[in-house]
Amino acid sequence: MKSISSKEFSERRQRLMSQLEENSIAIIPSAKMVIRNRDAEHQFRQDSDFYYLTGFNEPDACLVLIPGREQGEYLMFCRERDREREIWDGYRQGPEGVVKKLGADDAFPIDDIDEILPGLIEGRTRVYSRMGALPEFDRQLMDWVNQIKAKVRTGAVPPEDFSDISHLLHDLRLIKSKQEIAIMRDAAKISAKAHIRAMQYCKPGVGEYQVEAEIIHEFGTNGARFPAYSSIVGSGKNACILHYVENTKIIEDGDLVLIDAGCELSLYASDITRTFPANGRFTDEQKAIYQVVLDAQYAAIDATRPGNTFNHPHEAALNAIVSGLIELGLLQGSVDENLESESYKEFFMHRTGHWLGMDVHDVGDYKLGGEWRVLEPGMALTIEPGIYISPDNKDVEEKWRGIGVRIEDDVVVTKSGCDVLTEDVIKEISEIEALMNGGQGGLF
Repeated sequence: MKSISSKEFSERRQRLMSQLEENSIAIIPSAKMVIRNRDAEHQFRQDSDFYYLTGFNEPDACLVLIPGREQGEYLMFCRERDREREIWDGYRQGPEGVVKKLGADDAFPIDDIDEILPGLIEGRTRVYSRMGALPEFDRQLMDWVNQIKAKVRTGAVPPEDFSDISHLLHDLRLIKSKQEIAIMRDAAKISAKAHIRAMQYCKPGVGEYQVEAEIIHEFGTNGARFPAYSSIVGSGKNACILHYVENTKIIEDGDLVLIDAGCELSLYASDITRTFPANGRFTDEQKAIYQVVLDAQYAAIDATRPGNTFNHPHEAALNAIVSGLIELGLLQGSVDENLESESYKEFFMHRTGHWLGMDVHDVGDYKLGGEWRVLEPGMALTIEPGIYISPDNKDVEEKWRGIGVRIEDDVVVTKSGCDVLTEDVIKEISEIEALMNGGQGGLF
């Protein structure tokens, strides 16, 4: 399984520190264990920002970066080795392991952080942290600063300024490295297999939850233990609910099935949506809506290239959807009139994509100075137009009601266009029908 090298983690820290002001300190905590119910805990998932800079996958830790510090710039607080707890909960690196294996200049027990960290903050002009992200940690940081302020009469020098480090850090995360793209490509391939498996398994009479189980099974057997988000398996009218995750309905003959599911691999997300007929054959109305969405997606992918803005793919998809809906008689008037009135929002109410990376809705500003961000090589995003016709929409003919279609792929901007990481999942109407009726076209 591919992973990020220790050299790349080091380079990330150096790039971040190069942007910090002189005589500053940056403090970034890890994630904590979260209680699921009573004394049972959720599976631990490291904080993405913390992991991006350290590669350290244990709870109750804190990263400290002090650019230019002679005794060492990269410090870590973490849990100590504990034989009894390791028997119950698993191996711990301990401070010695963090220095030896992760390249920290020094590491200390997390239980000593209240005693040691105020001394590291004292005398620093500016403190960087992820302000507002973790209120509990913000209060702890203020306690440390107040300890310093209480000693001003003895010569202690508290920090003058506090800055949110999120913007600097998230700009780094927005541009993916070759190693990151390689992991995301593997995640995409695993998710592609899962979608093909779901298509092959699905038929009228099975439960949405059974299709979800097939998806999770494919993730796990390929080394991706967890989904990147709650999987959506929406059949019939449930396909018109954007974030439907109940997955409890029995799939019926004539239903379209919308699956939005992607695995997480080495803390990197994939995100794929496909829509297909449960019985293997699109009706004429389903086929017409599906083709409009597919054409819109192709237009958006074509508009995903360096020099264009983040909004260009959405504009391309939106124009194609509005044109298609007018042609089908679901919208009236010209394209420009419908764009101006936003009448299309009855059928297409979300944007065409989002950043993708360690988080499925990844970090990074969409606008800079009020203007849409220009796409650059290494940016990863989803392309996911959709049309959703409410089963309760009395303004359209009954034959259209309850049809929900979304098609989503993961792309990375390249020097000349974009690379579709999820291209292994079929999406042409003829390919889907052939696969679901025993033909070729899958990955198996």
